[in-house]
Amino acid sequence: MRSSATTRGSCGEARRVIRRIVSVAVVAAVLLAGGAVSRAASLDAERAQVIAELQSLSQATRSALARTDHLEGSIAIAEKDSTERAAVLEVRPAFLAEIIAFDAAIARADGTLDTAAHRAAVLSAQQTVLAERRNPATVVAATATVHALTDRIGDEIATWQAAQSAAPNGPAWASSGPDGYARVRAALDRVGGQGVGLYESASCAGGTAPACANSDGYIKYRSDVTEWSTDRLEWAMAHELAHIHQFRVWGALTSSDAYQSMFGGDPEFLANCMAVVRGFPGSVGCDADQQRWASGVWVGAVG
Repeated sequence: MRSSATTRGSCGEARRVIRRIVSVAVVAAVLLAGGAVSRAASLDAERAQVIAELQSLSQATRSALARTDHLEGSIAIAEKDSTERAAVLEVRPAFLAEIIAFDAAIARADGTLDTAAHRAAVLSAQQTVLAERRNPATVVAATATVHALTDRIGDEIATWQAAQSAAPNGPAWASSGPDGYARVRAALDRVGGQGVGLYESASCAGGTAPACANSDGYIKYRSDVTEWSTDRLEWAMAHELAHIHQFRVWGALTSSDAYQSMFGGDPEFLANCMAVVRGFPGSVGCDADQQRWASGVWVGAVG
């Protein structure tokens, strides 16, 4: 009986030990499992934080890159704009110079031409230039426009001036221009021909003579005469002016025996001698008696 009881007691103790061992194992397993779960949760949290930080960093990087691109674009635009403005400013002085020349031409045309259309065209060009900020070619084109208008006014003034002293068959000058005409006119005035008509023409002796006088009281000159020296030009005008005075006494002159005997009835020789009397000798001279006789023709006296 005792052995059975002892045996049962031993068996019970063994079962208790086994239960404790199992309990400890279960608790250990639970603890291990809990620790694993806790570590896993912690890792997940850390991973999520790292991912969030990476996303934030990526967003910040993208924003920084976007700002950099914007700044670089803005700088490039500003540099281009600055370069274009500098190019426009570089060609503006030439435009201003043309405006000054145009204003001078307008002043010369005052009282002679209607320049309203010219002024309107230049005003439009000015507004175009003032509004232009980028394209220098626009300013260059406007400059050329104003230059052309200035030249046109000059041509129109010259045409008007020529028309004021028009020859019987047209303007006072053609190829010699206003400056050439003015030079010949001044020479004629200096030798006493103020008020005598003067016109450019290639019709003198079919173009072979550089100048000629008309019995109607005016003188014509060939365009190349404007390039002659002052002395030669003054002689030529004195010679032709002498013919004008010859025409005024032509009947008495051609009837004069002295004219025939002293000058051989040659009006060219007489004109040369009359020029000598006025102080403008040519290549053909004349003696004192011829000069005295020729001087009377200047005042309408025929001996």
